[in-house]
Amino acid sequence: MSRSLSVLAPVAVCSALVLGLPALGGRDAPWQDKVDPWILDRITEAGSAELLVVLAEQADLAGAAHLPSKEAKGRYVFERLRETAAKSQGPLLAELRNRGVEHRPYWVANMIWMRADRATIEALARREDVARLHANPVVRMDLPAPEPELPAAPTAPEWGVNMVAAPTLWAQGFTGLGIVVAGEDTGYDWDHPALIGKYRGWNGASADHNFNWWDAIHSGGGSCGANSIEPCDDNNHGTHTMGTMVGDDGGSNQIGVAPGAKWIGCRNMDQGNGTPTTYAECFQFFIAPTDLMGMNPDPTKAPHVINNSWGCPPSEGCTGPNVLQMVVENVRAAGILPVVSAGNSGSGCSSVDTPAAIYDASFTVGSTTISNTISSFSSRGPVTVDGSNRLKPDVSAPGSSVRSSIRNGAYSTFSGTSMAGPHVAGVSAVLMSASPGLAGNVDALEECIRQTAAPFTSAQTCGGVPGSQIPNNTFGWGRVQLPWPLPPVCDLTALFSDGFETGDTSVWTLVFP
Repeated sequence: MSRSLSVLAPVAVCSALVLGLPALGGRDAPWQDKVDPWILDRITEAGSAELLVVLAEQADLAGAAHLPSKEAKGRYVFERLRETAAKSQGPLLAELRNRGVEHRPYWVANMIWMRADRATIEALARREDVARLHANPVVRMDLPAPEPELPAAPTAPEWGVNMVAAPTLWAQGFTGLGIVVAGEDTGYDWDHPALIGKYRGWNGASADHNFNWWDAIHSGGGSCGANSIEPCDDNNHGTHTMGTMVGDDGGSNQIGVAPGAKWIGCRNMDQGNGTPTTYAECFQFFIAPTDLMGMNPDPTKAPHVINNSWGCPPSEGCTGPNVLQMVVENVRAAGILPVVSAGNSGSGCSSVDTPAAIYDASFTVGSTTISNTISSFSSRGPVTVDGSNRLKPDVSAPGSSVRSSIRNGAYSTFSGTSMAGPHVAGVSAVLMSASPGLAGNVDALEECIRQTAAPFTSAQTCGGVPGSQIPNNTFGWGRVQLPWPLPPVCDLTALFSDGFETGDTSVWTLVFP
């Protein structure tokens, strides 16, 4: 079934016109400074390229940090982003329509996806209202293969769930109730027995996928097809990650860290293949979920945390490391925690090298084993691909031999930092249910998780930081665990200093030493 993309503005689809502009010159031409080299190589080979054009004017979201609640932050960010795109994209969109260029505008950052020829690319790069032309290659994810199956009917929560001490908080009544987690991945088998009861679109008798699901795959799509109007997984990877966040079949399959939370989803990969555009489109949906026609965006339906078990490696053409930086920063400004897997390129130093794991705005997660050692594949910091030398990962979590849900009601065991990230998303949901004022306060939530992690050390020195130091570039601040009773760093009375009159602790002012 086809679906309108009107939330993204009308799409003009026709072949690009050759307009008699000057041919591409040498790469030292000033306009080429704005263009990712991958684009120039692609148009030399194929005559056209997919790209993201980032406009010079971007929304100022600084005011969001001073707002009292997640809802207020989300509304403010949504409105500022949409206003900025609406007032600044008009002249460029008009030119694209006149040229017959296939395009799709976005507001999650002020940018436009398009497929353009060489003459159009030069014309755009010469415009003063254009800041950068980023590559938009198809990125093949290195998805984990199933491992030998564990017993089909375990009698206790999975080892990773126990390792992060989730049952301790469950016993106190904190399971993630009232919290919404999101995932962008290969899709989701929404009616899996371990997931259906946690899906926000299921009321126990019927499903409503509006505002709860979006498919960013508009062609292809494998077994799901394109523009699926219900959650569908063409791979297994997404269903597995969601199971670790919230999964519970009501029986012996206790696979999720936050079984009381609800989930929503977005498909950003076509059979394991994503692009910067599909990743960004899912982030946009989560800031303000829409109905299935892409209409009526509503930031009050935004999730509290987004799991991102994917990466966009330079080896596949994502040569611009900052292509998604502004997108992730805008999601964070909206009061949503972006949890991102560190990658599986370890064990060498500076192997955290892909968007979105490299960003300061991302809460990046490495992988540990059942014996609390670092997984050999887990990527290490510091981040050097962008010149920042930033310490990564932020924390680590169980990621080796993790059993969770897969398609068709089944279960399987995968390994990867893709499996570690969902543990942290689940931990954050449980913490927000135990300490509601953490919802929307992303800095405070991260600080709580960092300071309560089990501090593990390593013999590996990366970036001049000894593995014996906490934090380090192997484990970050350590392996996450849910504390009880809540320590001061996770307790609002210790996190906030300005007192409180309204009864809403989210109005207090956050202070750290």
